Amino acid sequence: MSHLILAALVCGTLGLPQEPPDAGTVATDSVRSVLLIQGTPAGYQLVWTDEDGALHVHFEFNDRGRGASLDARFEVDAAGLLTRLETAGNDYLKAPVEETFRLADGVASWKNQAEEGEQRVDTGAFYLSMNGVPEEYAMLARALLNAPGHRLALLPVGEARIEQVGALTLELGGVTKTVTQYVITGLGFTPEPIWLDENRNYFATAGLWSAIVVEGWEAALPALSEASEQEANARLRRMAEELAQRPTGPVAIVGARLFDAQTGAVRGGTTVLVSGDRIQAVGPDGSVDVPTGARVIEAGGRMLLPGLIDMHTHVSDVDGLLHIAAGVTTVRDLANDTEELLARKQRWDDVSAIGPRVIMAGFMDGPGPYAGPTRVLVDTPDEVTAAVDEYARLGYEQIKIYSSIIPELVPAIVARARAHGMRVSGHIPAFTTAEAAVRQGLDEIQHVNMLFLNFLGDTLDTRTPLRFTAVAEHAADLDLGSDSVAAFIRLLKDQNVVVDPTVAVFEGLLEGRAGAIAPNAAPIADRLPPVVRRGYLGGGLPVPDGMDARYDAAFDAMLNMVKVLYDAGVTLVAGTDALAGFMLHRELEDYVRAGIPPAEVLRIATSGAAEVAGRADRLGQVAPNMLADLILVDGDPTAEISDIRKVDLVMKNGVLFDPAAIYRAIGVRPWRRPMVAPRDDEP
Repeated sequence: MSHLILAALVCGTLGLPQEPPDAGTVATDSVRSVLLIQGTPAGYQLVWTDEDGALHVHFEFNDRGRGASLDARFEVDAAGLLTRLETAGNDYLKAPVEETFRLADGVASWKNQAEEGEQRVDTGAFYLSMNGVPEEYAMLARALLNAPGHRLALLPVGEARIEQVGALTLELGGVTKTVTQYVITGLGFTPEPIWLDENRNYFATAGLWSAIVVEGWEAALPALSEASEQEANARLRRMAEELAQRPTGPVAIVGARLFDAQTGAVRGGTTVLVSGDRIQAVGPDGSVDVPTGARVIEAGGRMLLPGLIDMHTHVSDVDGLLHIAAGVTTVRDLANDTEELLARKQRWDDVSAIGPRVIMAGFMDGPGPYAGPTRVLVDTPDEVTAAVDEYARLGYEQIKIYSSIIPELVPAIVARARAHGMRVSGHIPAFTTAEAAVRQGLDEIQHVNMLFLNFLGDTLDTRTPLRFTAVAEHAADLDLGSDSVAAFIRLLKDQNVVVDPTVAVFEGLLEGRAGAIAPNAAPIADRLPPVVRRGYLGGGLPVPDGMDARYDAAFDAMLNMVKVLYDAGVTLVAGTDALAGFMLHRELEDYVRAGIPPAEVLRIATSGAAEVAGRADRLGQVAPNMLADLILVDGDPTAEISDIRKVDLVMKNGVLFDPAAIYRAIGVRPWRRPMVAPRDDEP
């Protein structure tokens, strides 16, 4: 689906694709739209109608060797509902796509790489492709506008609704056009925006980070993006007003089992007193002076922990809700649109929207066909100095480098960052090794695959998907007990290098198979909105014939590497680079699968992360004078790590949140009906 394709683009800026091989068959009156990431042309869509009235779409983009290329043919009835669909090409990860849909005599049937089904359709319903094109959203929007109550069932699962939220009159080169913004509910966690023209044809999907717009109207994107942002922010503000509980006086949590994040010990019968944004006192029940009129929350033996910290995110608005509901009260953002991130961070800080604390890392890459998703591209020491200085001025605390950085620039990046007191982390640049980058001063390595690439030489073009596929094919061959691996890990330890493994995302890439829920999402799939859940059926990396066992073994090798790092005393941080909130829980489960004790895993995700982030004086512990970031969990994750999913109450900076209420607001089924803290105005 196009919205999932665009979400995937967070990991890379794209090279502009060439025309499709069959461009000569495209009608002369076709409409071309361009896809832009961070303002850079990244792909395109062509739409035309043939002489039989069928709608044809070609859509493609290129993301460092990844990216979809799809040709679709649609037939619709008078109500705008699909009666026939044929799509062919490849998906984002280059797996072949062959998808069909038919509606005949009231029976709908469909087949794609993950599904095959048939269903009687007695009332209007719209089939949503597993591998769709942007134009499909306009088709859905038109069908919804024609439908009674602007509501339709989706096939094979779900229901969609549409609402008009605004309009703009645009003028460009003497041409005036009125476009209308709609939001479609039911496709994800929050409404999906789309702009249609006067004839209800696709015009744009506009955001600060990524956008698609009819070619020639690129100059209108700032106005469209601003209008979309205003609508989204108003909706998020209303949610915050409803779901954020702001105590007017002290809050006492009593009868809790307290997890000590530094020692791993658990103390029963504990009271924690919070005033404002700080923890005031911690002690045995009955020993803490609870002021008259304080809000008292009976923990009833639930476990109280510091808020979790996700050290690898690329946050969006909906991520804020997912993080808080899952007990993630702090995140480190490792690449984002600067303007958008600064504004989002401010909204989350003042609770005009719901989201965690944000630690910002400035992202940079080198120019070229595989450059990452940033306007900050550096190719000389002077460009490095200017970029790092600007990030420091804006309040960023860290620099993240990417795969197209010239290896010889790493020392200059490190030196300038350290002059500002900033750390440097990232991918290992192409045509060098992790060992070389560490010797050049890299403080932290993102992604466990980078460690395996260290032993595959410095000739691989790891700007491309080779950084996944080469590891998938060869990781299981690496002897983790060998002298070469031991020497490399000693280097990491001696240089105090931090590793951010993100193993849960590789679990989906290496072990996901089309037609089955991705294993990293399996524990929560049935709680997700139907269309979101369906997205996890698509599979991971395309697996060559006969290589399934080898890909599975590669993921096992990654888990083993995490345990070897831990045993050697290398500092680990828990990050996801995947679905907000839920996937941090999976990352922690995977660390336990690797052999790390659960209490140690919880330390990594709380006090350990705070230390790496330079926040140990205020975050990561439940102790007097620390910031009031707390979660109440029904269970004992020090014994069964999966209990970390059972978050009943979240406090961030002294503000209380009911996870169940947040989940319900975004279409997620809560793990169960939790304890709800009373509001101040309740008796």
